[in-house]
Amino acid sequence: MQPTTPPPPPDAYHSEVTLRVNGTPRALTVDHRTTLLDALREGLGLTGAKKGCDHGQCGACTVLVDGRRANACLLLAVALDGCDITTVEGVAKDGGDRLHPLQQAFLDRDAFQCGYCTPGQLCSALGMLAEAAAGHPSLATDPDAPPAQGAVPLTPDEIRERMSGNLCRCGAYPHIVQAVEDVIR
Repeated sequence: MQPTTPPPPPDAYHSEVTLRVNGTPRALTVDHRTTLLDALREGLGLTGAKKGCDHGQCGACTVLVDGRRANACLLLAVALDGCDITTVEGVAKDGGDRLHPLQQAFLDRDAFQCGYCTPGQLCSALGMLAEAAAGHPSLATDPDAPPAQGAVPLTPDEIRERMSGNLCRCGAYPHIVQAVEDVIR
């Protein structure tokens, strides 16, 4: 009979991490299996990012990690120690007293209905705008066009392709595209 090894102490399953969330360093002790989404929602009370599918397929949990959009349900919080995280709660200007132009465009264009996907749509749109401004092509980018020396022009097709990882069950897609176009102008 094999001798049994006692289980490791409970501390072996937890780590201390510091996430810079919406500009503020936040220290957390997290189970190694805790996703960023659960750390944000349950550990920090930031409920803007939504748990839709919990499989990275719907985009409701999209946040920005070091300026790049990511599905928070697929990332382990313990792996993000020291990273900058931006949630929809940190998108507004002037400490939250004034809406970000993208938030205002979503309101002006009725780019939401039930609102469940809206935080993820907003964070994804912000990340998408930064990607395009940096010249990153998408599958809709004309392959025969010369390489971008700066921003990739965002046509409605480009916007739709770049936002395709975010689902809206209400079907507000045309209004979302219009809102992004408003911000580009």
